[in-house]
Amino acid sequence: MIRHIVMWNVRGASGAEKAANVERLRRSFHSLRGRVPGLLCLEVGVDSSGADYACDVVLYSEFASQAALDAYASHPEHLRVKQELEGLRTARHQVDYRSGKQQERAA
Repeated sequence: MIRHIVMWNVRGASGAEKAANVERLRRSFHSLRGRVPGLLCLEVGVDSSGADYACDVVLYSEFASQAALDAYASHPEHLRVKQELEGLRTARHQVDYRSGKQQERAA
């Protein structure tokens, strides 16, 4: 299993505008559930720490395999979400890794 984690900071001139953009991002990614083969789990979290170095939103997802994650990148539903959210972010960070049990066996 592959874990795919993406964190964003989103645009917003006011707290209300930023909150609306976060909700837009959350809804868009939740719409992928059940539509992308090999996407086993998808969770969107919104930062509650308020730390100045924290990202606004995190996407946690699990894929059946590296091939499933690779296919997700060009899947029409994922491309639709990317288009819906174009220009919304100010920063993006990503980490992909094999799940812990697989990492332990490989080590």
